[in-house]
Amino acid sequence: MTDPHGLLRHAYLAAVAAAEPGAAVTRALGAEAPPAGRVFIVALGKASEAMALAAITWLADHGVEPSGGFLVAPEAVRPPHPALVATVGDHPVPGARSEESARRLGTALPALHPTDEVWVLLSGGTSSLLGGPVEGVTATELATINRLLLASGLDIHDMNTVRKRFSRWGAGRLAQALAPARVRCLALSDVPGDHASSIGSGPCVPDAIVAAEVLTLLEQCGLHAHFPPRALELLSRQMHGLARETPKPADEAFRHTTMRIVAHNYDALQGGATVLSAAGIPADIAPMQLTGEAAVEGRRLAERLAEAVGPRAFLWGGETSVTLPREGHHGHGGRNQEMALSAAARLQHEAPRGLYLLAAGTDGRDGPTDAAGGIVDTSSWQRLLNAGADPTAALSDHDAYRALDQINALIRVGPTGTNVMDIAIGLAL
Repeated sequence: MTDPHGLLRHAYLAAVAAAEPGAAVTRALGAEAPPAGRVFIVALGKASEAMALAAITWLADHGVEPSGGFLVAPEAVRPPHPALVATVGDHPVPGARSEESARRLGTALPALHPTDEVWVLLSGGTSSLLGGPVEGVTATELATINRLLLASGLDIHDMNTVRKRFSRWGAGRLAQALAPARVRCLALSDVPGDHASSIGSGPCVPDAIVAAEVLTLLEQCGLHAHFPPRALELLSRQMHGLARETPKPADEAFRHTTMRIVAHNYDALQGGATVLSAAGIPADIAPMQLTGEAAVEGRRLAERLAEAVGPRAFLWGGETSVTLPREGHHGHGGRNQEMALSAAARLQHEAPRGLYLLAAGTDGRDGPTDAAGGIVDTSSWQRLLNAGADPTAALSDHDAYRALDQINALIRVGPTGTNVMDIAIGLAL
């Protein structure tokens, strides 16, 4: 094994390719009969372009042209069909482009009829890219809510429980707006457990949570005192029946709505494992998902590697979080970079053994950085010290990006066009 780092990068790219969204949509549509009435395409999220193109290609192969549609992506794209309107949203915090995209979705489709079908192609990033506020909350307040949640350390389920309440199209409101048409949602899962209500803030899924439960959650996690007052007032009005609640499971719209997850994290893990097995290294997909604080998970994965007898590889999937200070300075990075740097702190004690760990997001972007994640081994910590860095301070200041960049340990691949959470790949030789 002359290049373990290269092998891990190759396995990561294979994992991303295994969750390619266009192929997932094509497989899901399969050999079905084409729709008899009008079909509209609504593609939302980081994989919107590939998913929309696959759906339109499938329709064309069956002699059907879309009657209209809408696409929102993190970067400017050409609409894959003249009938579609394409816009750009902001990520990871909604901004003016997200608000405009949310507004344009409201006018993109004509009046719909019961014989129409709307195919909602959903992927990660939708919560921010289509982050326009509900009535009673401003766009600035919605951005503040998102920033508070991203820094809170809450898991993605609790985070989306809160933010979808204040999103114009979240919490089932999109399905409600598309009624009486039949709504068919095909989704890439970017959440642990593949919970449909959390993917993209659940635009086509009823919200079973009531306002009182959201208020309780905000109090329990310490966000209540920092939350925009108008948002808290809206929750209070909903709780007392003075404002409209989010759509619930009994809503008529959901009688004509279906949702199917077409690709998820396990697909990516299998893709990575196949490459490692082909290289002659037994690969185990761990049953325990990545979760909780990134730095804690990094140490846990390093401990598992330290116990291993090589050659052996391990693959983990999921999504961790980073709790940032509400006051004072913090550095630059993402949860995967912090996980990798934390693992390096533990792996240094195993030198000179051949232990390696890659942690990266399948979307190619980790936090507000241009990196997907990082890759470390038993020598990384010492190389940081030799380069004049203070890795201990970098960890405590959540400044993993700058530290890893000093030793060329960042993974930069650009946007991948998919998003099925994060993966970590460990290698013991």
